[in-house]
Amino acid sequence: MITIRAAADRGATKLDWLDSRHTFSFGDYYDPNWMGFGSLRVINEDFVEPDQGFGMHPHRDMEIITYIVRGALEHRDSLGTGSVIRPGDVQRMTAGSGIRHSEFNPSSDEPVHLLQIWILPDQKNLSPSYEQKAFAEDEKHNRLRLIAARDGRDGAVTIHQDADVYAARLEPGKSFSHPIAAGRLAWLQVIQGEIDVNHHALMAGDGAAAQDEFLLEIEAQSPTELLLFDLGP
Repeated sequence: MITIRAAADRGATKLDWLDSRHTFSFGDYYDPNWMGFGSLRVINEDFVEPDQGFGMHPHRDMEIITYIVRGALEHRDSLGTGSVIRPGDVQRMTAGSGIRHSEFNPSSDEPVHLLQIWILPDQKNLSPSYEQKAFAEDEKHNRLRLIAARDGRDGAVTIHQDADVYAARLEPGKSFSHPIAAGRLAWLQVIQGEIDVNHHALMAGDGAAAQDEFLLEIEAQSPTELLLFDLGP
């Protein structure tokens, strides 16, 4: 079964410096029908204005993945980490027993467009940690590239959950299939472009939940960037 989460139906937070769209319930946005999907708890699509950002704030017991679409994001945290995340980079932060961090757009003239993803960890009170890796564009060109996994295989960042996260950039007309093992779930998030998945049309910002499906067949209808989550039971 494929269930579509349309971009236009997402929750929203709009401030003078932030435009954020919430696939699942988040902050002041609450929808009991969209509290997450398996271990996937948050997909926020954020647009942050130049010289603006999120001040130091706490998290705990969450695997937080940041994926930059355009622009750059400066990160600082209570572990002493300071870094700038750019397109092609994937950041993983294990909040564990508690961490504080800030996220700021360091540009004076360019907004930053990003996805922030929260995945529930498989245990609580882990030691907080940070990881950041860069993935070349050709690694995602017309194919899936693993960017996060519990075992950190194939150069992916390591998350503390039975979840594989893939990224892809597809040319129009390009297609691929992704098998889903029995008992597992899959979520597809379109960042840019338009695709057909198992005869369902998805546009930028749309998501698709796959349950009791054994194969996803995906074809790009326009230049497309997407994320695929393969989630354990």
